[in-house]
Amino acid sequence: MNGAKYSQLRAMLAITKGSLRGIFRSPSAVVFSLGFPMVFILVFGFIGGSSVSVKVGIDRQTDIKSEFYQGLMHVNTLKMIADQPASEMEDDLKKGRLVAILNIVPSEGADHVMHYDIQMRTSTASDASKKQILLNILKGVTTKLDDEAYKRPTVATISQTEIPGREFKTIDFILPGQLGFALMSAAVFGTAFLFYNMRQTLVLKRFFATPIKRTYIVLAEAVSRMIFQLISSVVIIALGHFAFGFTLVHGFATFLEMLVLSVFGLLVFMGFGFVVSSLAKNESTIPPLANIVTLPQFLLAGTFFPIDSFPGWLQPICKIMPLTYLIDALRKVAFEGQHLWHVSWDIAILTLWGIVVYAVAVKVFKWE
Repeated sequence: MNGAKYSQLRAMLAITKGSLRGIFRSPSAVVFSLGFPMVFILVFGFIGGSSVSVKVGIDRQTDIKSEFYQGLMHVNTLKMIADQPASEMEDDLKKGRLVAILNIVPSEGADHVMHYDIQMRTSTASDASKKQILLNILKGVTTKLDDEAYKRPTVATISQTEIPGREFKTIDFILPGQLGFALMSAAVFGTAFLFYNMRQTLVLKRFFATPIKRTYIVLAEAVSRMIFQLISSVVIIALGHFAFGFTLVHGFATFLEMLVLSVFGLLVFMGFGFVVSSLAKNESTIPPLANIVTLPQFLLAGTFFPIDSFPGWLQPICKIMPLTYLIDALRKVAFEGQHLWHVSWDIAILTLWGIVVYAVAVKVFKWE
């Protein structure tokens, strides 16, 4: 080196450049990080919306002991929220989380038979198909009670008002889930295969023969994967926004905040990749170990369906998974217009997961 001081940063950038080239030349990396999520985005973008359950709020003034309310309780399609503060319920209605807020007002008629005034408040943010499903349910319960109160024209009247709100499209739910999945699969599978192969081919051992420090080797690989995944994230978000109208409430600022969350999520999931690469006995055991980490999260972390659509006993398990909080934060930032400091709880849980998984990685990681 002719007496010149060895540059750790320059060496790290050289490794980063080489690793980035390798990632772009890897068909599997491109497919899992970009191709696979884009297929789902295209499919769900084209087929439009679909409903799983109808979530409605129940006004505090509602008589929950009334016969009409008890009739609604037996409808499996409905998920009724009665224990939420009025302000939160109103906010959820405006953001499309609730299809409607119902107030059931009973009164006794002159014939001493109960009559029900069903006040149904909806929002333009609510799914139109779910509104119709709710109306059909209300009419069905009304018809049933009419049959019981024979010779009366009807036991209930339904009035509906609508407040302004932001339209919630299928892509607004699907895209953050697919982006989170892409980050997780790239981090876990990519990191696991990379460091296992680097050990097996003695690349790491050759690095140790140079003056570069181990920390810079890890940083170089992390930076290369971060750059590639950020490019993938930009493509996924841009496709969703310009092709299918994916909502970015604050425009470019929201886009940047989603990228920040992407980087943070990628760093956390890379820790799982380090653990898998160290536990793997041979290359064929990497996919099963990686799938143990990724597959349950892919299915249960709200990637395709809201967590509250799962059985009650399964929901606590869903809420333990780190991908749940990354996807939740991405959705809140993109559609609801929240900023990073508003999703501090999600970031805190991800940070806790990061601390735990990297503590394990330090214990089990093998350089040779």
